[in-house]
This record gives sequence, C-alpha cells and structure tokens, in this order.
Amino acid sequence: MPGAVIFGVVGGTASEPRLAHLVRPLPVTDELLALTAPAPPASVFRAAAPCASACAHFAAGQCRLVSRVVAELPAVVDGLPACAIRPTCRWWQQEGREACMRCPLVVTELANPSEQIRHAVDPSVYAASPPA
Repeated sequence: MPGAVIFGVVGGTASEPRLAHLVRPLPVTDELLALTAPAPPASVFRAAAPCASACAHFAAGQCRLVSRVVAELPAVVDGLPACAIRPTCRWWQQEGREACMRCPLVVTELANPSEQIRHAVDPSVYAASPPA
C-alpha cells in the first residue's frame, strides 16, 4: 500500500507475542519484506499505512478496530511506548493513551489468537452492530 511503513517487530513468545517499536519507521520495500522468509512478513513486522475507505475496520471517518481493541483488550504496558509514528497515528488521534497501552499486544498475524483477541479484531462483528 502506498505510504506504508514498518514501525515494529514482533517479539515476546509464541503464547504472548509483543510488539517492539523501531526507533524510526522504515518504508515497506520488497527487499525488507523478503528478509522475513520463510515466515510471512505480517508475522514478523507491524506496518502502518494511511487508512483506506475500503478497509473493513474503517467507517464514518473512524477506525472501529482501535475502538474495539480499547474496549475489549487489556492494557499491557504501564506507560506510553516509545513510538515513532505517534504524531501521525490514527489510533493515537482517535483513542489516545488507551490505544498506546494496548498497541504492543496487537500483532498482525497470530498463530493461536485467544478468543478475546479474535472477537476484538473480527470485522464481521460490525455487521451485527453498525457504528453510531
């Protein structure tokens, strides 16, 4: 996606992965993505990109994903993580500190997500309860 950057690397453990923020975001390139082989890039990196109106989580100018993450998932850090994208981050602009406290928990591709995480990130839930 145009404008996409890698801003974190997945660390932690298989049962409790955690995002480690990069000091500065890196533009997404084919060469960078190839470094994760044989693992899929989404299991190694976390990317940010301008929100797209076609995104299943985006409606009425809001990211419903971050709203659900804040409402349904626990904070996993006590302080704001060092984050190079915060000034332009939709999650920060929309939900502030509460989004940042959960950001390290959000990993794009999980092998065995908990039921709580699966529910929080499932876009089909929006069909049952459209945004206000």
